[in-house]
Amino acid sequence: MHIYFTILILLTVWVRMAQLQQGGPDEKEKTTALKDLLSRIDLDELMKKDEPPLEFPDTLEGFEYIFNEKGQLRHAKTGEPFVFNYREDLHRWNQKRYEALGEIITKYVYGLLEKECHLKKVTLPVDATESEPKSFIFMSEDALTNPDKLLVLIHGSGVVRAGQWARRLIINEDLDSGTQIPYIKRAVEEGYGVIVLNPNENYIEVEKTKAQVQLSSDSSDEPAEKRERKDKIQKETKKRRDFYEKYRNPQKEKETMQIYIRDNGSPEEHAVYVWDHFISQSAAENVFFVAHSYGGLAFVQLMIQREAEVKNKVTAVALTDSVHNVWHQEAGKTIREWMRENCCNWVSSSEPLDMAVESMLPDCPRVSAGTERHELTSWKSFPSIFRFFSEALEAKNSSVKPTPTRRSNRIKYEEL
Repeated sequence: MHIYFTILILLTVWVRMAQLQQGGPDEKEKTTALKDLLSRIDLDELMKKDEPPLEFPDTLEGFEYIFNEKGQLRHAKTGEPFVFNYREDLHRWNQKRYEALGEIITKYVYGLLEKECHLKKVTLPVDATESEPKSFIFMSEDALTNPDKLLVLIHGSGVVRAGQWARRLIINEDLDSGTQIPYIKRAVEEGYGVIVLNPNENYIEVEKTKAQVQLSSDSSDEPAEKRERKDKIQKETKKRRDFYEKYRNPQKEKETMQIYIRDNGSPEEHAVYVWDHFISQSAAENVFFVAHSYGGLAFVQLMIQREAEVKNKVTAVALTDSVHNVWHQEAGKTIREWMRENCCNWVSSSEPLDMAVESMLPDCPRVSAGTERHELTSWKSFPSIFRFFSEALEAKNSSVKPTPTRRSNRIKYEEL
């Protein structure tokens, strides 16, 4: 805790210096003495004693964690769950440690998709050159050749990547609730081909060169005199900010720039690209989507851009706590009508699973996912979604529409 007392003392010194600078020669002499005192304090050395280096293991073993037979993340020696506050009073360091573990989890899940689910990794763009940024998706061997059924999975926004619903669940709960693996395995068992999208892999980060940093700070069209005055003020401000920054962020990370992946620079772009190059080219007569959170918005945007194709090829869509908005996205009347007939949104709610939930939007039926936790909606609605797909397929073959909820609840929803 000594660092906080040090900061308090130094801040007091700064305030006193500012007061002295308003006075006469004696006060200015005192200010000079205080400046000399501050110059003798090595801030970097102080911080080295307080915040450990932001260097973390790059394997689960290095973190001393493993996934047990239940798919739960546990400490290899103690068997305890993951502890976020590994070091007291160092929230930033703990957060960086959590993020480093999260990156390892992402690679671990990629490995499970290939080894346990037998999916193959496919590079995007399909015609990418060796030097350009790339993304990828995962597909089953029969994804494009299965003549009957194809399941497409889209996760939400944030740090999650292909194969995940929620990183928090993987780390704090288990692999079943936090990953798409149960969906993939069941889909394969029931004869579906599978495509797993990767909508958050939109760019690569590269370190900025000094020239690029300088260019970004000097790109001003202001007159020279005005810019000089502004620069002088900015230098003084920067000097003060840097003084405090050495405490708040002693291990300042390098400045980076983002280079976007061609035709995959956003979740919406990615969904359209995968549709154009894979889903629309598949042999499957019946395509089914499961889209969580922002993935639902990406699906609606896909439908807006490829309405006729989607209507022709997609049999049913299961949304889980989707954040789409048919008004803001300007989805037309024909799209809204199609969604009412072919989509169902399992939302976070205190109601029992599959119970109808009232909606203010005129798009698709909303039913309870059986949980009030947003990130758990895909896992809790898992059995209901596959039942919904089976009913949709039967309804299509018999020209009768599927029942997204139990009959009594459906009547209740229609009355609403």
